[in-house]
Parts: sequence; structure tokens; C-alpha cells
Amino acid sequence: MSAPIPAWRDGRLTPVDKLEVHRLGLRHPAVSVFVNAGGRTLLQRRAAGKYHTPGLWANACCTHPAWGEPAEACARRRLVEELGIDGLALVPRGRIEYRAELDGGLTEHEVVDLFAAEADPGTLVLAPDPREVWETRWIDRDALRAEIAAAPARFTPWLRIYLRDAADRLIPAA
Repeated sequence: MSAPIPAWRDGRLTPVDKLEVHRLGLRHPAVSVFVNAGGRTLLQRRAAGKYHTPGLWANACCTHPAWGEPAEACARRRLVEELGIDGLALVPRGRIEYRAELDGGLTEHEVVDLFAAEADPGTLVLAPDPREVWETRWIDRDALRAEIAAAPARFTPWLRIYLRDAADRLIPAA
């Protein structure tokens, strides 16, 4: 069994097992972070052992807040846990809601608090957790759009949605 996360069930927010949330496609809160540097954004390729979308490219990090955890605190926690990044100034970039079918019959129905941070590429040190992150790379917004257009199946559904609906507020133009 996985950890419970907040999800809306019968019109109210309640703790629900994370896998159950995705099996049932329950609407739930999430956070997503974009780390940018010099006109490029940091992508991570999800580890092969992830329970959904393994091996796909995503933005710097995404997760679900724990019960009662504020979105920004959750975003900061997850940057450290996934990438070893600490101390960046996170800027709220709004909220987006989406629903996407995933592999294995799972569904994401998320209400996502979006954050962006500008990093100094000369001093940013990444220490990815291999249980979470297979590899990382930097890419500019136009090149990312071109790669997604050419091979959308290599990217998580949420990254494709963010690029379509919110790129201007998440990734600076090169």
C-alpha cells in the first residue's frame, strides 16, 4: 500500500491511498516545479521503477502534497528529495487542472499548483535520487516544443499539457 494523499471523494477532501487515487481517477491536489537557467528548463527522465510513466521525460519535479502540507513547502521538499536542489526562490505561477489517462489503467486528475525558479547554471548542483530520476538535461522552450511534436510518447502527459497551456508562465523564452 502507498501513502495516503488528499483527494476529493463524495465532495470533500479526504486522505486516500495514492494508488487508489490513480486507479479511480479521483481529483487531487499536486505541485509541479520548473527550474530554469539561462533560457533553458531542467527536465528529468522518470526512473524505470516508477509505478506510472517510467522512463518518460517530465519537468524538474511533480508530486502530491501530504495531508495538510502547503503547496510551496511540498514543492521545496520534493526538489530536495528528487534532485538534491535546495534554496531556490520558488515563484507561484498559478494553478492548472487536468485529467490524463496513464499506463496501466491509471488516471491523473490533478489540481496543480505551479512553481518556477531561476537557478544559476554555474552554481546549481544536482544530486538526483536514482529511485526517482533516471537522468536530467537542460533544454530551451522551442526545442522542447519541437521534441514533443516529433515524439509525444517520450514525454509525460502533464508536461505536454503544461507546454500547451502554460508555457509562457513556466519557461522563459530563449
